[in-house]
Amino acid sequence: MITLALAGKPNCGKSTLYRAATMAPAEIANYPFTTIDANRGVAYVRVPCPCTALSHRCGVCADGIRYVAVHLIDVAGLVPEAHTGKGLGNQFLDNLRQADAIIQVIDASGGTDIEGNPVDPGSFDPLDEIPMLKNEMAMWLCGIIEKHWAKMQRQAQSRTFSIYTGIAEILAGLSIREEHLVEAERDAGIHLRTASPSDLVGFSRILMPRAKPMIIAANKADLASPELIAKVRTAGAVLTSGAAELALRSAASAHLITYQPGDPDFAIPDEGKLNPAQKTGLEKMRAYMKQYNGTGVQTIINTAVLELLDMIVVYPVEDETHFTDGQGRVLPDAFLMKKGSTPHDLAYQVHTDIGKGFLYAVDAKSKMRIKESTLLKDGDIIKIVSTAK
Repeated sequence: MITLALAGKPNCGKSTLYRAATMAPAEIANYPFTTIDANRGVAYVRVPCPCTALSHRCGVCADGIRYVAVHLIDVAGLVPEAHTGKGLGNQFLDNLRQADAIIQVIDASGGTDIEGNPVDPGSFDPLDEIPMLKNEMAMWLCGIIEKHWAKMQRQAQSRTFSIYTGIAEILAGLSIREEHLVEAERDAGIHLRTASPSDLVGFSRILMPRAKPMIIAANKADLASPELIAKVRTAGAVLTSGAAELALRSAASAHLITYQPGDPDFAIPDEGKLNPAQKTGLEKMRAYMKQYNGTGVQTIINTAVLELLDMIVVYPVEDETHFTDGQGRVLPDAFLMKKGSTPHDLAYQVHTDIGKGFLYAVDAKSKMRIKESTLLKDGDIIKIVSTAK
């Protein structure tokens, strides 16, 4: 399953955003290092369910909306010089090993300084947070390489030793492949076999985004001034309000409103159930949502998975006529696959034995047999025929 990590300085609203996305418990407070150990939960990518275009409804989606699970990690806050042990130091950085992509959460309201201490709203520039995280991650990565560098330089004297293989092995837990190393070496303009310590720093700054692509969530946007909103938008950040999303999901759970995560608005079935404070709070959230097309929480998750990681959603079935599995359930499974994946890749995703015994695939929508090398498309419904059951 895809894993996303929420990262950023302390007190930028990561835990609120985490709770809003997962509805899992996490401590929330207005002081640095509220989160000590990483919180782990399940969030969801929102996509249209293909059953709406079929004569068979799946019973899995919610009003034509399909939610596909991803892991979400909320890690402890990061402060400058964390790679040297400041704050919670490498405990934070090590938690990022598991992530396929990172959502950097910044405080769009400018109400906390670089270490997460409360300041007057708008007095701190949220864009200063972005390079801090990138620098700490690069220096952490560089530190890992430097621990093994002397040994690898000795081994590099041998013609049979590949410096790329050596580095890839020590960074295996970060999903860094040899081609990433070759590209980063080229872009840094260095030769790894003869690299100096300063060369390694520049190399790590280029390598890190290849291993852990990042997207920016400008959180607490509902508290930000128009000037700061415009500023974080120019940096390509996605406006989010974890507090608003959490309040909406809680109200929906209490049946006070009708709301699906990612909707641009909500409905109030019975206003008589609301007290004056609840009405006022909901109207404030509605005004914000109308201005920015929702709370942004679902948007940041969808963007991270579908755009940053370049994923599509594919639906495997056993019966291409009725779009069902072996138990007669319509479209029970939805798999996130890398764009460019083939039916054979999907077979392995379903089960290793099915992948090994792969014979051919059928496009359930057209009922046509498709080649093993066919590139899958988002929303495809595929029957895999395999020697394995």
